[in-house]
Amino acid sequence: MKQPLVSGSAAAEPDTKGSRRPVRRLVAVGGVVQGVGFRPFVHALATELGLSGQVANGPAGARIEIEGGPEAVAAFCHRLTADAPPLADIASVATSELPPTGGTGFAIGSSLTGHGRTLVPPDAATCDPCLTELADPADRRHRHPFLTCTDCGPRFTITTATPYDRATTTMAAYPMCPDCAAEYTNPSDRRFHAQPIACWACGPRLRLTGAVRREGGAALTEARRMLAAGAILAIKGIGGYHLVCDATAPSAVGELRRRKARGEKPFAVMTPDADTAARLGHLGPAERRVLTGRSRPIVLLRRRSPTPLAPRVCPGSPDIGVMLPYTPLHRLLFGLPGDPPGPGILVVTSGNLSGEPLVTDDREAMLRLDGLADAWLWHDRPIVVACDDSVVRVRADGSPLPIRRSRGLAPARIRLPVAVRPVLAVGGDLKNTLCLADGDAAWPSAHIGDMDSLSARHAFERAESHLRALTGVEPVRIAADRHPGYRSARWARRDGRPLTLVQHHHAHIASAMAEHGLDEPVIGIAFDGTGYGDDGAVWGGEVLLADYARYRRLTHLAYVPLPGGDAAVRNPYRMALAHLRAAGLAWSPDLPCAATCPPEERRLLEAQLTRGIACVPTSSVGRLFDAVSSLLGVCHRAGYEAQAAMELEAAAVTADGVRDGYPFALEDPAPLLAAIVADLRAGTAVPLIAARFHLAVAGAVRTACRRARRSTGVRTVVLTGGVFANALLDGMCTAGLAEDGFTVLGHRVVPPGDGGLALGQAVVAARVAER
Repeated sequence: MKQPLVSGSAAAEPDTKGSRRPVRRLVAVGGVVQGVGFRPFVHALATELGLSGQVANGPAGARIEIEGGPEAVAAFCHRLTADAPPLADIASVATSELPPTGGTGFAIGSSLTGHGRTLVPPDAATCDPCLTELADPADRRHRHPFLTCTDCGPRFTITTATPYDRATTTMAAYPMCPDCAAEYTNPSDRRFHAQPIACWACGPRLRLTGAVRREGGAALTEARRMLAAGAILAIKGIGGYHLVCDATAPSAVGELRRRKARGEKPFAVMTPDADTAARLGHLGPAERRVLTGRSRPIVLLRRRSPTPLAPRVCPGSPDIGVMLPYTPLHRLLFGLPGDPPGPGILVVTSGNLSGEPLVTDDREAMLRLDGLADAWLWHDRPIVVACDDSVVRVRADGSPLPIRRSRGLAPARIRLPVAVRPVLAVGGDLKNTLCLADGDAAWPSAHIGDMDSLSARHAFERAESHLRALTGVEPVRIAADRHPGYRSARWARRDGRPLTLVQHHHAHIASAMAEHGLDEPVIGIAFDGTGYGDDGAVWGGEVLLADYARYRRLTHLAYVPLPGGDAAVRNPYRMALAHLRAAGLAWSPDLPCAATCPPEERRLLEAQLTRGIACVPTSSVGRLFDAVSSLLGVCHRAGYEAQAAMELEAAAVTADGVRDGYPFALEDPAPLLAAIVADLRAGTAVPLIAARFHLAVAGAVRTACRRARRSTGVRTVVLTGGVFANALLDGMCTAGLAEDGFTVLGHRVVPPGDGGLALGQAVVAARVAER
């Protein structure tokens, strides 16, 4: 937990003066203190120390009046932050003196209304005590799919307004039964003031709909039977619907791909425990910590071979995305001791057609998922805002690298190193997230997705409205990408508030700076697939000297034509041929990329490149990875974003003991391409060439950074952009730059790709507006 700001007269340590005269203090606590069991914690702490007073939720957090002996009150104030509940994130503690009233006992008061800001925590995975109850036949919540307590369960996705109380969540529709009400009001109970509290008698209802209809426990039993028989189910979770099938059944996995129009994009899987996950991928101590933590994200693990998975679960990927059950419903899908055998590993993928936003509404799920699912396992508790599963990989130093920041992580605040006026940043058009910021804090939204459909833009507007309601931030400025065609930027222009347009790669670098608390110039390495450049070109291989207010382009990957725009992205062989031509290398038919391109298309492409028709120049390192992937015969047609680069990485990680890369400087890739072609013709193994290429890119980064340090004196390097989701390249660059004496910073809080843009846009816009 971050250290809170403390003001007022509260002692940091217990008072040792020994005075017996009672004192009374008002303690205002800001941050994530609602929905985390904070009031019950305060009640228990005050009772333990023999203090009187009360605690209540308010519009700005929690308001505590505490009275008793000076030593006990000082101990209370110290332990308030030191021993806070696991889900709490205390941002500030302000105290002031009150006249003693001589009261007795400590109470939890009614929530206060007014103006201010309180924060709602992310959804949290089911805790161990709840899992014990779930499996205990003697417990009244045995097999209850909505079991929760003050330490776990849904928060962000069920909250409609603040202060956080049952009445401002979607649980308001479920009056508590006498047993739940007794637990809710019992200070010694684990569910004391747990707002989502429910049981079989008074909670949401589970239903199975389709050819077979069941309710309650029978719905779950039938769902397990159907999954074991090869069916595909739409299952409603905390943040939306998933499509689920048996991950070890080739026919079920293949049929899910066909129905979802998924192509060969990898599926994530859910395993019942970490030991099963370790059979699928390499699970070190750092990966295990992330996998089993409270946020329960999908963790990208280096694949083992062989595995029990169906071949088409994640074809061509170097990694397998694995998560553990994070709700009681998910845990019950795997069965409890004594249950009939069921599926041991599940494919769990977003409930939508590829490219569409996650489905959350029940009626919409029956329509949009018709033809995708054989049956629906759902419940009647509404979801306020969509929240897809987070995706995280672990970097070589053991730190987490978010690839998608969503369930379990959003909307956790990020403390900023600079103060900002209220601003809304709308992100980009791919992997969209938005971000609200005010003062020293920023709140990125959950993952929204690509903005190319009307339903996605509606999801964006719902997310923006929900985040505003929860944070209380009313923006006075909007920040957006400079790309003239971005739908997110068009939305921002229509809004009417003052607008700051932020260069794409500057925003990437600023986001990494902000999450690390930097407010000084850095050398920013921003490598990605596409970003609108100042000169109208497609940037993506940038070395910038940057702070929040400005940037200077130090060097970049040499421009090559991007023939046909999106056509070159979908067909990496076009990018390979463009790079070969720019390097002065012939399109010989012995090269896989040339052999793949149909003769007629080759003639048209030659004319297009010669005349410069529909050929925007690009400096994109992402497109260079595509080109080399096709040049090596690894991937010629990309069915999903970064497929060619991922499959190239998958080839490279199978090469052992490679230490020397090809000659490569960003300003002139021709020697690199010539060396690759020579190795191909010499019969060098593709994995070895792929590994040498990765080393070449890392070497070019080191050279560029050493040159930048000599000219600027800056010794801090930031690695950002979607290319650095590549674990192999990220590790090579980090290790090499550290060896060269640089401080090297990668992302740990927001994604390096476009999912992290909005945070950078927010701080850049705020700093630019000050000038």
